[in-house]
Amino acid sequence: MDKIQYDNYVKILKGELIPAMGCTEPIAIAFTAAKAREVLGQMPEKMVVRCSGNIIKNVKGVIVPNSGGQKGVEVAAILGAVAGNAELELQVISQVKQEEINKTKELYSQGICSCELQEGEENLFIRAELIAGQEVAVVEVSSKHNHISKIEKNGKVLFEQAGIETQQSGDKSKLNIKDILDFANEVNLDDIKEVISTQIKYNSAISEEGLTNKWGSQVGQTLMKVSGDDVRMRARAAAAAGSDARMNGCALPVVINSGSGNQGITCTMPVLVYADDMEADEDTLYRALVLTNLISLHQKRYIGNLSAYCGAVSAGTAAACGIAYLNGADYDVIGKTIINSVGNVGGIVCDGAKASCAAKISSAVDAGIMGYEMAKQGLVFPFGEGIVEKDYEKTIQNIGRMGRQGMKSTDVEILNIMIGK
Repeated sequence: MDKIQYDNYVKILKGELIPAMGCTEPIAIAFTAAKAREVLGQMPEKMVVRCSGNIIKNVKGVIVPNSGGQKGVEVAAILGAVAGNAELELQVISQVKQEEINKTKELYSQGICSCELQEGEENLFIRAELIAGQEVAVVEVSSKHNHISKIEKNGKVLFEQAGIETQQSGDKSKLNIKDILDFANEVNLDDIKEVISTQIKYNSAISEEGLTNKWGSQVGQTLMKVSGDDVRMRARAAAAAGSDARMNGCALPVVINSGSGNQGITCTMPVLVYADDMEADEDTLYRALVLTNLISLHQKRYIGNLSAYCGAVSAGTAAACGIAYLNGADYDVIGKTIINSVGNVGGIVCDGAKASCAAKISSAVDAGIMGYEMAKQGLVFPFGEGIVEKDYEKTIQNIGRMGRQGMKSTDVEILNIMIGK
């Protein structure tokens, strides 16, 4: 692999695999509000938060961490303004005190904050407007959960940037399966060890939390009760358990993938379970996780971070590719694993972040592993059946087209159903 592509892939991993606490959408709202409070320089008397539909959809059903069990856009924004530290970005509300939780509840009951749907924007957009007397501060986040695109104070633009600089976060348009496999084989582990080791540490901890304590619908624990010593079931349970905890207010941080903690957990835990079962060495494990994360990011590049297409599918598919790598799979087996997986569960819809995400993760991991079991026997769903192609890259592009374009109207209807229209 040439040095330009190599360096680009390292940048992508370091730019995308970052720590976040709780469901990423309420955390992004808290981050936006915390930054606006910093710009305002005082506590607001009124707050207006405008969000794209997918942000609202993913905040509605999850508990905001460190909020005392509260849910919703307004809670996330108020807590960010009251207690958030914007310098911590997606761990913005990790240092909340009990008196700040109480203050958040009080301000919420007073109706200090209102939420409005922002139409005509991309699926990831947040605008927090904070008002105190004649002072007004506005912060906008778009494209990525921690990407501030505009700051205003009293009508004057203080800062503005249109998009995410690829020289800082890497150019994902250069991702492809062949180069991802080459990179996983060739990468100097010193270049990526810190980010992958943090992912292992954080995501393992929240998975263990979900397996140990009673969070949400306890999908992970349910799977473990019936798993026996089946590695496939344990892989599903480990991934689902992390989501059980995360969707229901656990404040432990995770390392995300494609802007999603659930997808970060799904990329990590099945590979770890299989590596442990196989007694794989650390070198092979790290390379398998490099491949898994990049294949997940490759799929989501076409789909978009937020859509009506469930991101657990792309992450579960990628995890199966990582498991295949652990077993020495070549390019064709990995490509066929992708086709078999997305050809199976590529239609799961995202109807918001919530407890049932854990079950969808379990299903996606199961489908991915079955896809790999087929692929290693040379079996693959043939071209002409649905949206899969002979060409692995074209199949990924087809899935992206379906998720980004074809499911737009589905996304609108899901949102309308969720808000009672």
